[in-house]
Amino acid sequence: MLAIAAEVGHSETAFLSEAPARLAETGRTFTVRYFSPKMEVPFCGHATVASAVALAERIGPGGLVFETQAGTVPVEVAADDGGVLWATLTSVEPYVEPVGELDVAQALDALKWRIDELDPALPPRIAFAGSRHLVLAAATRGRLADLDYDFSGLAQYMTDRDLITLQLVWRESADTFQVRDPFPVGGIVEDPATGAAAAAFGAYLRDLGEAGPVASLTLHQGVDLGRPGLLRVELRDGDTRVRVSGAAVPVRVGG
Repeated sequence: MLAIAAEVGHSETAFLSEAPARLAETGRTFTVRYFSPKMEVPFCGHATVASAVALAERIGPGGLVFETQAGTVPVEVAADDGGVLWATLTSVEPYVEPVGELDVAQALDALKWRIDELDPALPPRIAFAGSRHLVLAAATRGRLADLDYDFSGLAQYMTDRDLITLQLVWRESADTFQVRDPFPVGGIVEDPATGAAAAAFGAYLRDLGEAGPVASLTLHQGVDLGRPGLLRVELRDGDTRVRVSGAAVPVRVGG
């Protein structure tokens, strides 16, 4: 699987197989593993969305269950008014934890950012919703747009802390964010869409009190790569898990 993911060359490739018999009663439960060109990751949101849409095209929309290394992830697939299939995943139980000043300084050094270029209203945190991400908020759109980091240095920093991506964000409005996700540990300079980090970010905002118990957030990612994508993040009252929705497009691999 790792060799295939390296040949495909995308940030993550999902590999689906039939779930164990005890879980496969409905025929809509699958075991899923995710590989980047360099490593296996416990959970990948955008590959979950893509896989769910691909399955819905074959076996019909509705509920799916993905058994991942991070835990059980339910997914619902439905068509919008234009007939486009959207998949909504429900994350595993998220958590948010503080990050020390020295860790932040080392991350900023690898990014070639300064501490005064961060948004003080959105302090650095580690956030998890299937995989771990360091959340750093830029104070300006220009700072987010200018991404030229130390690839090997940031990869080592992330490996030492079991981080999958950095979730770099800029708050456009109360519920709309521009985001970018360096992914050097996976052998990729930047992930064009990161559903796992989007889910973690929803938990982060709720933990900070920057999003209420009920919230609908819009994340724009891939804009600066020329591959714009849209992720919708939903928080529901009484449920600590986070929902992330997205559409999918077919891609051509190889010649």
